Amino acid sequence: MDPLSDALHLARFTGAVFLEARFTAPWSVLTQAAPRATAGQRESEYLVKYHLITEGTCVARLPGDELVWLEAGDLVLFPHGEQHELASAIGLPTVSTEALIDAPTSEMRRLDHGGGGAVTRMLCGFLTCDPNVCKPLLSALPRMMRLKAGSGPVAAWFESAVQYTLDGSLGAQVGGNVVVAKMAEMLFAEAVRRYVESLPVEQRGWLAGLRDRHIGRALALMHERPAYAWTVEELGRQVAMSRSSLAMRFTQVLGQTPMAYLASWRMQLAAQMLIADARPIVRIAEETGYESESSFNRAFKRSFDVPPATFRREQQRARMPHALPVHAVA
Repeated sequence: MDPLSDALHLARFTGAVFLEARFTAPWSVLTQAAPRATAGQRESEYLVKYHLITEGTCVARLPGDELVWLEAGDLVLFPHGEQHELASAIGLPTVSTEALIDAPTSEMRRLDHGGGGAVTRMLCGFLTCDPNVCKPLLSALPRMMRLKAGSGPVAAWFESAVQYTLDGSLGAQVGGNVVVAKMAEMLFAEAVRRYVESLPVEQRGWLAGLRDRHIGRALALMHERPAYAWTVEELGRQVAMSRSSLAMRFTQVLGQTPMAYLASWRMQLAAQMLIADARPIVRIAEETGYESESSFNRAFKRSFDVPPATFRREQQRARMPHALPVHAVA
């Protein structure tokens, strides 16, 4: 896999469509700044909110940011789960979604609100992931992302399947919730991919590094063989750059050295391994490039403030069987 696919896979997003909203002009709603944790969702989980406009138009705006006009077929995502305004027009008094939506339930929610004019419909949902492994990816994304969802085959399939869910056709089937969650993950991945393609040449950061011919190849090598004893010199040889040129270019684009990035990537892999299975810690140390368990323990504690064994126990307790998380936010 390429580095972006690696990061998306490692984050292990889970999600769902949880609200069908019908607004009639004039209307303006303000989402909650932070969702209430319900049975099954830990406070520490990272939340990505999204809205798929299925009919009409509306405006979306983050506090202190420019507004974005949306139309049917558009998808708007808020990678950091921030409070935001959705409205039929600018300058209208807002109503908190908390005041409009009842207590969470396990069923598909429906909301009807507004003054009786032009209709706007949307599907609202969320993606969650563990901050230990998803923050490096999400921190590279903007506060708000807009995707012309109706223009691609992935989005067309998503929209059709979601409609089945709303009709009860898919949701009533065994495993229907899992299918919807996977569709949400796919659409998020498509949005990130298109965002990377749209970045200007002068952009800096990890996502920009994926498009750089030399840096992108160096990133791919470290992702393909994280346990290998890479040096900057060896990476430079592999990507046809001198040691000094690669180090300078890598730091300029990503804001860190190649070895610092490699150490961070190894720790992200290790964290996911500790979360996902019960393999011995010494094996995880070997698979992430550490010659001894003690050196791995020290490196892990520097990154996560606790030793790997403690981290694993805490994650296991947090992931006790629970109900599907549902949030009373739009």
